[in-house]
Amino acid sequence: MGRLFRALLTLIVLGAIGLVGYAYVGPLFGADFSAPAREVREQVILNAN
Repeated sequence: MGRLFRALLTLIVLGAIGLVGYAYVGPLFGADFSAPAREVREQVILNAN
């Protein structure tokens, strides 16, 4: 049971390190993580008395 927990913890730590590494190194290989930017204009009607 201890070995299973240790292996699972090791996989979680390695996965987290891989994810952080990909976030830092990904843009060097062409991965774009920025959100698409576009302007949105909508008319707002205020019902004031």
